[in-house]
Amino acid sequence: MTGLPPAPDRVIALSTGVLDHLMPMHLWFDDAGRVVQTGPTLAKMLARGDLAGVPVADLIEIRRPARARTAADLVALAGQRLSLTLRSAPDLPLRGTIAVWPGQAGAILDISLGLSFAGAVAAFDLTLADFSPCDQTVELMYLYEANASTAALSRHLSERLEAARAAAETQALTDALSGLANRRAMDLEIERRLADLSEDFALLHIDLDLFKQVNDTMGHAAGDHVITHVGAVLRAETRASDMAARVGGDEFLLLLSGPVDRDGLARLGARLIARLEEPILFEGKPCLISASIGAVSSAGYPRRPDIDGLLADTDLALYTAKRTGRGRVVLHGDDTPPPRGRRASDPTARAP
Repeated sequence: MTGLPPAPDRVIALSTGVLDHLMPMHLWFDDAGRVVQTGPTLAKMLARGDLAGVPVADLIEIRRPARARTAADLVALAGQRLSLTLRSAPDLPLRGTIAVWPGQAGAILDISLGLSFAGAVAAFDLTLADFSPCDQTVELMYLYEANASTAALSRHLSERLEAARAAAETQALTDALSGLANRRAMDLEIERRLADLSEDFALLHIDLDLFKQVNDTMGHAAGDHVITHVGAVLRAETRASDMAARVGGDEFLLLLSGPVDRDGLARLGARLIARLEEPILFEGKPCLISASIGAVSSAGYPRRPDIDGLLADTDLALYTAKRTGRGRVVLHGDDTPPPRGRRASDPTARAP
């Protein structure tokens, strides 16, 4: 009712337990500005053990509306909205208000996290139990946890989608039987190497000799076993910077990084043929093959060829190797092919 004097404050006795429950972030200080009691959440954040008798100014800094240095300064701010920080966490802005304690010495400073709740929760490992049940911070924590869960789920989903995409891309560029790259992957890599003028490379076209005989006499399962073995041999004979691909039923391309001289190519081709001529056991029986190889080096061209020209030259060198007896490596531009491998020169030969 208007015109009547305000009713006097009623003095209500509260146990410390009730005070801690209702205001878990309160700080009760006496007329000398020293701590009488702190709420459990604030004590957890201050992490200084027993705070009784500690000057409030050692724990709290009032930043707005005015700096307070004494208990009288603090009491003078009663009822106002305060901006403050903990001395131990000066980058964490907090809110507060001061109320004079009726019938008791000093006053009570009640603190809230406000918009700093997320930082405080993370910094001080706070949980729902650290807040009054009707504190809006509880609702904000539910939202915070929901957002964190949603973000984690989103990250997990994104990681799974990225892994699936990478797996699908790898599968699309891989030959399933040999485990090597496929024609599409090799074409992409050749195009990339041709565009990079800073480094030369070599390309070997490998065609298996006597492979049809294995398929015809021992069956397609034996032929698949041979292709798998050839893939393992090519991986073993190449470096991480090289690429081996299966580009046909019994045809392979081998791309070698860096400058490779003609003698080096000839030696590698001979070593590959020797390894492929070793017996490949299938169900206890030897599968006997050889290989013919045509090779080119990007360094052998006065200007960078295109991919069609490069592949045509490897095909031509491979055709020469086939035409002159198989089981040999021919370098593009060579007039005289090197000797044949043992098995290709004598199809009836058998390893001991």
